[in-house]
Amino acid sequence: MQKRVVVTGGASGLGRALALRWAKAGADVVIADIHAERGEQVLAELKALGVQAWYVHCDIRSDAEVKALTERVGEIWPSVDLLINNAGVATAGSLLEEDIEQWAWVLDINVLGAVRMTRAMLPLLKAQDGGYLLNVASQAGITAAPVMASYNASKAAIVSFSETMRLELIDARIGVSVLCPGFFKTNLDESVRSANPAMKGVVTRLLDKAQVNADDVANCAFDGVQAKRFMLLSHKEGAKAYRIKRWFPQYYLKMMADHTKRLRKMGQ
Repeated sequence: MQKRVVVTGGASGLGRALALRWAKAGADVVIADIHAERGEQVLAELKALGVQAWYVHCDIRSDAEVKALTERVGEIWPSVDLLINNAGVATAGSLLEEDIEQWAWVLDINVLGAVRMTRAMLPLLKAQDGGYLLNVASQAGITAAPVMASYNASKAAIVSFSETMRLELIDARIGVSVLCPGFFKTNLDESVRSANPAMKGVVTRLLDKAQVNADDVANCAFDGVQAKRFMLLSHKEGAKAYRIKRWFPQYYLKMMADHTKRLRKMGQ
């Protein structure tokens, strides 16, 4: 079990749940986030579990802040067992509604943020001689829906990045998993950017209706990492859709076209 864990976006939502799940198993945790007040609150929760924990402010869009975070972690520990690239944001809208600035924003955080963190932390993972990398993608990265192109693309990139790292880091004995949850009760809607006012409401309703919560997803992630599974699917419906897509791609596309008629109309 991993004893020294770094979690980006660890001050709320799934990041908080992941940090607490590993802490409950006895891990010491560094949470990196841009929300200091929330970070301090989670820090108190972690310490109440009897583990050591630190909050470090870090905007993963900034090379300088990622470097400073890595240096701080290096001061705390000689190596890192697990890096969880969780920090991310959401976008929505049709292709013509989403401008290039919105695409650049979501890709910089969701994709390049994970790349920056992994590059920076890799020496500390290698120093462990058997570290682990968990990237948080999304069901949207493997079974895309319309009117979410930039978000879907960013999460699909994380799936591909994770697969590449799984192969690239195997000789360094660094394991890699990618977590692809569907909608679950969290605060992701706070970060949604969209030029279409209705889309944020759609995302909020989907999150509120979800039967799965952040703790459920964190448990899936924890169990999957311990078993060293690559693709971690927390939702039964999502796993079923993914299998249909792989085995019957033409049927899958027709099924999705039928199921997303209302969503497509919102982007017209």
